Amino acid sequence: MPKPLSPQTIELVKLSVPALAANGTEITRRMYAILFEDDHIRELFNHANQGEGGSQVKALAGAILAYAQNIENLSALGPVVERIAHKHIGYHILPEHYPFVAKALLEAIADVLGSAATPELLTAWGEAYWFLADVLKEREVEIRTQLESQEGGWNGWRAFRLDQKIRESSVVTSFVFRPVDGRPVTRHKPGQYLTIRLTLTDGQTVKRNYSISSAPNNESYRISVKREANGQGGSRFLHDKLAVGDVIEATPPAGDFYLPEEPTKPVVLLSGGVGLTPMVSILETISAEYPELETHFVHGALNSETHAMDRHVRVLADKHGRATVKTFYSEPGAGDAAGYSHDHDGFITIPWLEKNTPFNEAEFYLCGPRPFLSALVAGLLKAGVHPDRVHYEFFGPTDDLLAAA
Repeated sequence: MPKPLSPQTIELVKLSVPALAANGTEITRRMYAILFEDDHIRELFNHANQGEGGSQVKALAGAILAYAQNIENLSALGPVVERIAHKHIGYHILPEHYPFVAKALLEAIADVLGSAATPELLTAWGEAYWFLADVLKEREVEIRTQLESQEGGWNGWRAFRLDQKIRESSVVTSFVFRPVDGRPVTRHKPGQYLTIRLTLTDGQTVKRNYSISSAPNNESYRISVKREANGQGGSRFLHDKLAVGDVIEATPPAGDFYLPEEPTKPVVLLSGGVGLTPMVSILETISAEYPELETHFVHGALNSETHAMDRHVRVLADKHGRATVKTFYSEPGAGDAAGYSHDHDGFITIPWLEKNTPFNEAEFYLCGPRPFLSALVAGLLKAGVHPDRVHYEFFGPTDDLLAAA
């Protein structure tokens, strides 16, 4: 562990909380502007949700404020540290990148707070930053060492070739990737994501996290991606331009959202839209490896036009024998009917879950769009489900979700 923070640093960071609460977004916006003056650093970021004006500005401001508020109780930040460490593995953030962030953060604090940013305060925040950075670097070394020691493990970017491209619905397509070098790949934990690097037709390089939708194996990874018409190019390039035989790059599977190796409690898999992808990976794993595990797959979609992988999921559940599948359509199409194309009209609700799942003992796994997660994560907790039994994955800043929780 890093050297403990000095009492003076703790006191000065605590005293800065009101200023951070009032100016945090402006500080982080300025920090990103300084960081992105360096093209090398700019390329490290996923600009779909990061940037000077993006939602990540608000999320980072909240994270810095939370750090200051918990400076005497840093164990409370453990889950956040774990999530950040896995993101850094995905984006291949290395120890040599941390000084750039330190410089940008301290410059931003000085620029925004002006005379209130005394030399003593900047020194304190420098010490606080490097304490957290050292915690993260230690955890990242542990994760990388574990990944590299596994069969098929690797570090950094590795070339993969598109082996199959499968249309799953009007908006979702699956992509199966195999390594160009022909060697094995590490078995991901069911629920984790793959970070891929794409070079678009205009020469721009983008990085994206996509949940792996296949069960762990040593040969390939499948991701199932929704085409986002208003996105920044990643999903549209995959759908419209990437062809079988084309090559992309990927870092090892990462993420702190996954099914444990020996699950003992009933499992409820809750998903909305393309959020079903990690749930399919989990269900495939349960079907193959845990025949006695009670499992409930509950999914919400717009309608049968957009609903992906339904037949595959039902075949898995039938094969398992102790798994059930229930689907909700919020905007049923002309040919849709409850009891035929899906099970229920409307949205998944807490009262329905209380009535139809082992609510008081199950482990809940959730993935879906922000409104879906905001409603159900908060709803489960308000209904008395212990936070330790609520696990969720969300790609993008999670500030609102964490606030709701």
